[in-house]
Amino acid sequence: MKMRHMALTAALLTVSIAVQACGDSNNGGPNVPDYDPVIPTSWAGSVSNSYFPLVPGTIWEYEGEPDEGTETIRVEVLQQTRLVNGVTATVVRDRVYLEGELKEDTDDWYAQDMVGNVWYLGETTKEYEGGVVVSTDGSWEWNTDDALPGIIMWADPAAHVAEDYRQEFYEGEAEDWARVEAVSQTIVVPYGQLTGSVKTFDWNSLDSGPGEFKYYAPVVGLALEVAVGSGERVELVRVTRP
Repeated sequence: MKMRHMALTAALLTVSIAVQACGDSNNGGPNVPDYDPVIPTSWAGSVSNSYFPLVPGTIWEYEGEPDEGTETIRVEVLQQTRLVNGVTATVVRDRVYLEGELKEDTDDWYAQDMVGNVWYLGETTKEYEGGVVVSTDGSWEWNTDDALPGIIMWADPAAHVAEDYRQEFYEGEAEDWARVEAVSQTIVVPYGQLTGSVKTFDWNSLDSGPGEFKYYAPVVGLALEVAVGSGERVELVRVTRP
């Protein structure tokens, strides 16, 4: 659901949290303050945020057309959960295929606080070449090696427009950022026309890539990625609900 697939292909109570960069973040550096989020002490039993709904059994299917060929992505909310630093997290399996060959297989872990913000608690990721795991870089877990969770979706995105925030923090390994660019957006993807969407700008402060825009539609969730510069799109094709 987090969908960093463009970068992969190119390379082969409102909770107040101190997650924003100083003035101009310049895509995450160099003027970035220490990360010291105020983490909730209680959590909801499920992830029900309208822009990031994680109902077990739901499957999203996406397609893109990078230079290397057809990219297909299958994202599934699993029935299983994972205990991450004492918090029961929803597990989302994210598999990326290029011309039918598995390139990445990731389990992402999410939990929602009592206000409705969705937190990203970690991931285990494997990159493949020729059916063989060639990298697990980027894997991290809250409270292991000082890794900290971040926000993947706000309860009220409109209250955070133009604010930079961390989605994850494992120093030197996983440092994704985002910023809400606009709300009430209308997009058209193969799945259909979707209104009321939240537009974010996402980037990784560990590389110099230009980042991408993402669009989250109410009830549906993540529906579109557009790479900055190239305009390459990863679009929602279908959703299968339990």
